Amino acid sequence: MAFPFQPLSLARRPFGRLNQGIRTADLLRLRALQRRIAQQIDAVGYDVVFAHNCQFGQSPAILPFLATSTAYYCQEPPRQIYEPPVDRPYARFSRVQRLGNCFDPLPGLYRRTLARLDRQNTLAADLVLVNSAYSRESLYRVYGIFARVGYLGADTEVFHPLSLPRQDFVLSVGALNPRKGFDFLLRSLALLDQARRPPLVIVSNHVNAAEHAYLGDLARELQVPVEMRAMVADAELVQLYNQAALTVYAPVMEPFGLVPLESMACGTPVVGVREGGVRETVVHGETGLLVERDPRLFADAVSSLLRDPERRDDMGRQGVEYVKREWSWERSVATLERRLEEAAAH
Repeated sequence: MAFPFQPLSLARRPFGRLNQGIRTADLLRLRALQRRIAQQIDAVGYDVVFAHNCQFGQSPAILPFLATSTAYYCQEPPRQIYEPPVDRPYARFSRVQRLGNCFDPLPGLYRRTLARLDRQNTLAADLVLVNSAYSRESLYRVYGIFARVGYLGADTEVFHPLSLPRQDFVLSVGALNPRKGFDFLLRSLALLDQARRPPLVIVSNHVNAAEHAYLGDLARELQVPVEMRAMVADAELVQLYNQAALTVYAPVMEPFGLVPLESMACGTPVVGVREGGVRETVVHGETGLLVERDPRLFADAVSSLLRDPERRDDMGRQGVEYVKREWSWERSVATLERRLEEAAAH
């Protein structure tokens, strides 16, 4: 059964400052709707309710109202509250805006409301699942709880080797926003000799227009060839994984990240940053390389693999077997079933 929810219309200039208040009202409206949904769920008599992140309030507002046992799969806490923003010229406030923020109570009201409700919702779950050990540590710092790790997996029937000839580009995949670290990739590739500098292909399922323009300007300034594609079909994405010389992956403290698994399942080694959940999927020296967030170190790692196709091929073969063995959907589903049984027993 579907329960429609329509967010309130946002105000336009010169009344844009009202939007934080409107978004706060939406959080409270959504909470009232979730109370009614919880009543209908409880009336049926299910063993357990499996909930995941909400696009409006991050944690599902239904959790505090359910009498039925609950398992909440938390992909991540609201990072805009608990982590510093990634600096961008287009996101900096003008002097007038900073002055206005000193007197405007609505942004603070929205953040406090979101944080309060998110905490209440999360702590109401009987069992909280996370996608990585890194996320488990993050949730302890934010909520003071010990979540259970339930790793995700890759669909190896979709993501698999196609025996296509490799081309001279490197691939990166992720939403086009500042936290995905595409600017770091451009700065790293710019350190390679221009004659050997590979083009960067970025595939995104969501595009921030301002970030798109920023990255385009940065690529031209650094003289790094870049192609940004959006909303490609799975078949095209699999083909790109199979054609790329490497997958390069540098999101900022990514909680987990399916991209390395998809790439390795296609036989393409990954060069990634040694942070967040990436440390739990890429096996350094076997299925790819992990380095610190330093453009020179990252560039050296990319260069070393581009110069050694035999090593890339060997890593690719190991990556395919590794994903099949350790990161299959069957294994993930079996873990999830055990966790749901724990929640139902609770």
